[in-house]
Amino acid sequence: GLSQYSSDPRTEWDLSAYSTRDQVLEAIRNLRYKGGNTFTGLALTHILEQNLKPDAGARLEAEKLVILLTDGKSQDDASLAAQMLKNLGIEIFAIGVKNADEAELKQVASEPLELTVYNVVDFPLLSSLVGRLTRVLCTRIKKKSNKENAGSTVKDIPVNTGPQLSPTDLKISAVTSKSMHLTWSPPLRPPKKYRIVYYPSKGGITKEVVLDGAVSSLQLSNLTSHTEYLVSVFPIYDTVVGDGLRGVTSTLPLSSPRSLRVSELTHNSIRLSWKAARGATQYLVLCSAAPDGAED
Repeated sequence: GLSQYSSDPRTEWDLSAYSTRDQVLEAIRNLRYKGGNTFTGLALTHILEQNLKPDAGARLEAEKLVILLTDGKSQDDASLAAQMLKNLGIEIFAIGVKNADEAELKQVASEPLELTVYNVVDFPLLSSLVGRLTRVLCTRIKKKSNKENAGSTVKDIPVNTGPQLSPTDLKISAVTSKSMHLTWSPPLRPPKKYRIVYYPSKGGITKEVVLDGAVSSLQLSNLTSHTEYLVSVFPIYDTVVGDGLRGVTSTLPLSSPRSLRVSELTHNSIRLSWKAARGATQYLVLCSAAPDGAED
């Protein structure tokens, strides 16, 4: 399976899409590059929610491996999202190119880092990793499969989360120019934590809040005015992440001053007055001579 990401992750094809090597290679040849930002945490959450599920072709008995390829530093918290995957027994290999942050690659990748972290200075050099990476991946799969056959416990993503593990009915209310209030109905089985992710839909910094599982509301503040926000709520359990809730809403524009009036004109002064803008703490007043006016 393969997904690309920037500000928003996009599944290119699922695990069940192709059944031969030639089909996969043809799909790669037809792949269109997706430019944009680097929200790695959001991409890893997308992989967990969308790609590593049975209806996307993930087999419960198969080992779960994620190979992250990135050429930049993440603009959101990639380590927290990566830890959710690793807690579920999913192994992460991190490959950096050009401007990738090696410290971040090491935070994201599974242990042992000498086998799971790779970094090259440019894209053509990726070909030099293929042989070693292939051998490491195959060896890891064989070792884990042998442990499973010997009777060790392997964590699997449950086939059916549904209402038992997933919150419902996300409501966004009390929206102002810089805040909004979120509420949702908790799942039948209360989670250990909630992870709330929110970011501007047209690109911007992704922020997140982690709440105790007993809480089902949150006030988001310090938002940008007149901006559409995407909001996601993920329930986190000891061994699984439930399906997330999503919502979209826009903050209000800042209120404007109204009814500008000019009075008390003299040869070198004027007085201005206006109706106050709600919430304003200062005003910036700009003035200039009209383009066709006489010189001051």
